[in-house]
Amino acid sequence: MNEMIEHKLALLPDQPGCYLMKDKNGTIIYVGKAKVLRNRVRSYFRGSHDTKTERLVSEIMDFEYIVTASNIEALLLEINLIKKNNPKYNILLKDDKTYPFIKITNEKYPRLLITRKVLKDKATYFGPYPNVGAANETKKLLDKLYPLRKCKVLPNKVCLYYHLGQCLAPCVFDIPKETYTEMVEEIKRFLNGGYKEVKADLEQKMLTASQELAFEKAGEYRDQIQSIEAIMEKQKMTSADFVDRDIFGYAVDKGWMCVQVFFVRQGKLIERDVNMFPFFNEAEEDFLTYIGQFYQENQHFIPKEILIPKTIDKESVEAIVPTKILQPQRGQKKELVELAIKNAHVGLNEKFSLIARDEDRTIGAVTRIGDALNIPTPIRIEAFDNSNIMGTDPVSAMVVFIDGKPAKKEYRKYKIKTVVGPDDYASMREVIYRRYSRALKEETPLPDLVVIDGGKGQIDAAKEVLENQLGLDIPIAGLAKDHRHKTSELLFGPQLEPIPLKRNSQEFFLLQRIQDEVHRFAITFHRQLRSKNSFSSKLDHIDGLGPTRKQQLLKKFKSLKNIQEASIETLIESGLPKNVAQNVYQKFHENEPSN
Repeated sequence: MNEMIEHKLALLPDQPGCYLMKDKNGTIIYVGKAKVLRNRVRSYFRGSHDTKTERLVSEIMDFEYIVTASNIEALLLEINLIKKNNPKYNILLKDDKTYPFIKITNEKYPRLLITRKVLKDKATYFGPYPNVGAANETKKLLDKLYPLRKCKVLPNKVCLYYHLGQCLAPCVFDIPKETYTEMVEEIKRFLNGGYKEVKADLEQKMLTASQELAFEKAGEYRDQIQSIEAIMEKQKMTSADFVDRDIFGYAVDKGWMCVQVFFVRQGKLIERDVNMFPFFNEAEEDFLTYIGQFYQENQHFIPKEILIPKTIDKESVEAIVPTKILQPQRGQKKELVELAIKNAHVGLNEKFSLIARDEDRTIGAVTRIGDALNIPTPIRIEAFDNSNIMGTDPVSAMVVFIDGKPAKKEYRKYKIKTVVGPDDYASMREVIYRRYSRALKEETPLPDLVVIDGGKGQIDAAKEVLENQLGLDIPIAGLAKDHRHKTSELLFGPQLEPIPLKRNSQEFFLLQRIQDEVHRFAITFHRQLRSKNSFSSKLDHIDGLGPTRKQQLLKKFKSLKNIQEASIETLIESGLPKNVAQNVYQKFHENEPSN
């Protein structure tokens, strides 16, 4: 702990508020809230913690705090600060998708649509449907049952939907308004749980059609009945009041939280949402933050009721979600909350081993690499590799790994500009200078470790640029390969000595992945560049024939063969000046024997 943090800890107030943890670059890496700031913030720097919290604390180089009037106010502020700063250690929901609704438009001739936006346009919306496939299948069924118009703009003739029996063609025929009003009401009744009445009506129509020997029509009614059974009746009925509600349950274990949300729509349990993440605060406090993020800015549809466990502060949830909040004590609603909690426990038990394995392959491996090199944990690793063939089309590439995982949006490609011939050392000096002089100028994050795919010469070249030219103190390691071109050892230190790593360790496997990835990225770029440069035409390098005239020729003659067979007069007729036409003719006939 540095002296500045120690001084700030002594000044913390005994009041509620939010705190913002910062890393060495001044970037906010975690936002938290506390009923008592003094106790909560000090707890990070006192006593022992689990591995993930120790990792967070190891990156904290400074912090700020904001005092609030109440714990609820701190909760609201925390949600806004997380949204604004996107701290990497906070709860960040990955499923930022919006769920689809079925929409009946408010038009003279209504349409049935699938949409992800709920607008104030006097239309009628049903949903949301967490299962997109179910929404599409339901719409297809309704299109068969109720022939509303399909075209956004009315055409001047009937379309295919009319011939399929899925549209009444108001574009051509005068359809009474009452016909559409009746269909819309039936669709609303269907989507509000009245599909059984529709099914009964279809069964009666099927019976009548079969009695009248209209077997084709009876078959259509049968297919529609089967579609209703497949789409609607497979869903489990959970209540008879048809109220839309979300049911929350959560479980915690070993510093991880699993939240399960059950979506009940029109009385049916239609889908669930599962999220699992590490938490650094009290479980109940981080669960409140989760709910706040879950519904912020209509990320998820807000139902008429939300059911939460009895351990959660109801008043805080009411402050962040504008709907009815219940903590059921008995009956079916209580059973639903308990079912969500049970599923959360099951989710943790089933997936925790997989998460632990992933952590061991990534974050754990990164931590152990830092320990082996005796440097702070290299959260951000940048690796470089050169590629050329006998000095032609030399390129270099950089890949970035953050927390042991590739950050592909931050990969970079470099065409070597200042080096002539096959000089890997000079190429490395150029690329390292270009990369980190720009990083300094733009004040973008610097790596915790630079990895060079190469031996002592390339590493020394990179060190010379970083230390002597740019004045940067960034650890540099090299990855050497064996005779089979496989990762053999990690080189580090003043004398570039091999670092002992077990060949079957996750940290060695991570270094292999980094080396393979940067080599793949570099060689792919080199092949693309070489392929592009090797594509040339006989029309290149002809005096007086620039891109415009070249295009003009190809447009006129269609192929190089036709240009080759053209006379000088024909070339002049195509629009070329006489001297350029002679140059083109000579290019194609320079190797022909003279008469």
